[in-house]
Amino acid sequence: MNLKVRTCLGFKDQAEDAARFYVSVIPDSVFEGAFRREPNGPAILVSFTLAGAPYQALNVGREMIRNEAFSISVMTKDQRETDELWEKLLANGGSEIQCSWLKDRFGICWQIVPEALPRMFMDEDRAAAERAFQAMLGMVKIDLAKVEAAFRGASD
Repeated sequence: MNLKVRTCLGFKDQAEDAARFYVSVIPDSVFEGAFRREPNGPAILVSFTLAGAPYQALNVGREMIRNEAFSISVMTKDQRETDELWEKLLANGGSEIQCSWLKDRFGICWQIVPEALPRMFMDEDRAAAERAFQAMLGMVKIDLAKVEAAFRGASD
């Protein structure tokens, strides 16, 4: 797919491995192809889409400095999808951060956000929205039932 704008992720030498992993984890994703200087050589640049969002990954030959200023955010439909994606992205060396954030084994930060979360945060009932937000702040992986309980004003 030839698109004008793509987010580019830089890697020392794992661009293709990372892209293939991400495509395997995010539903409705496609590995589009790889540019190699030699037919059997390592990929230099790969193109892929994650749930319709275009990306490329580039091997730059050196370690990249990463931080939470850049992350890939994925909206999940429910707790089951949140848990499944969370575990897959943490596999083989990822680490949890907080408030729905994690870092995968390639050093890329992700936000795994149940779609109900922003709806609660933007609710017209500002007190309920604030209770939900405060509940989320104390979490690493989002526990949607606990955030919803806080939103309703229920105490666990």
